[in-house]
Amino acid sequence: MRVVRDYFGTLENKQIHSFTITNDNGVELSCINYGCIITKIIVPDRMGNYENIVLGYDTLEEYIKDTCFLGAVVGRVAGRIKGGSFSLDGKTYSLFKNENKNHLHGGMKGFNQVVWKASVFEGREEAGIQFFYLSPDGEEGYPGNVKINVTYALNNQNELIVRYAGESDQKTLLNVTNHSYFNLSGNLKRDVLDHTLRLKSNSFLEINSELLSTGKILEVDDTPFDFRNGRKIRSGATSQHSQNILAGNGYDHPFLLYTHNDQEILLKDQESGRTLTVETEEPGVVVYSGNNLPSAGQTRGVLLRKHLGICLETQGLPDAIHHPHLPSWVLEKGKAYASCSRYRFGVDEKNNFQP
Repeated sequence: MRVVRDYFGTLENKQIHSFTITNDNGVELSCINYGCIITKIIVPDRMGNYENIVLGYDTLEEYIKDTCFLGAVVGRVAGRIKGGSFSLDGKTYSLFKNENKNHLHGGMKGFNQVVWKASVFEGREEAGIQFFYLSPDGEEGYPGNVKINVTYALNNQNELIVRYAGESDQKTLLNVTNHSYFNLSGNLKRDVLDHTLRLKSNSFLEINSELLSTGKILEVDDTPFDFRNGRKIRSGATSQHSQNILAGNGYDHPFLLYTHNDQEILLKDQESGRTLTVETEEPGVVVYSGNNLPSAGQTRGVLLRKHLGICLETQGLPDAIHHPHLPSWVLEKGKAYASCSRYRFGVDEKNNFQP
């Protein structure tokens, strides 16, 4: 196990570095200390070809201009907050409204656009990076000075373990996730419409025309949202279900997971054989099938376009602050915030898991 640090650029007189973790099997993960962005994940297909499986860029300038949160940690709160405001203990806080009338992914300058301190650790079976940021009281409208740590650890079982830890000196909100766009075809040879997804989920949250969660819980039975036995992403992109159409012909929905740390999320590309298994402590996952990726610009020589990647955002359920029946992500003063998600990269040698 080893970690290599390279210069990536300079922003606000601060050096940005790229860190590449390589395990004993040749699996690689690269990330930068701007936004804790995961820039590359290199894994083999069933023929032993090692290729990249996430959308990203090669320069800092491209990431600074990016509006799609490619590979970034988003927060303080992932997802949308209705009206860009919320109340705690009778006091109303106004947030930056960066998507129409709503607040999205932490605001104008969320965790994805700040420079994090970084330290490297290396061991025989696991190596990685620990990032640290102090989000000051009032940043983007949120109360409290929040100390936040993000750890990316790659091990010899071909697992990426993502850990979040935080603490605030005031009562506040905290709900963090990673916004990587996965494409298991390898080097973006195909879009993700023929990827198959399996979710251990019986229900999902309804969204409205602003892509905001309404708080209403819908059952997946007899809908294109039933992923319990595996379903191709294409089925949502071509569906006439009103929720798929609202999302931009696909998925941009929070799913409630009925089990945790139990192979609850499985993504597969049949042609390459690559698989991604995600396990999490979080109550849900937002499945976003890249419906609103711009048809302009490039990612490493490939034209950006709709459905080029899929996000599996393990997190607390969006806009829960306005829906008391959903699990809360209010963080009490001095109480520890902690979350862990595990991403296991594999290969299906026998063409199993065909819905």
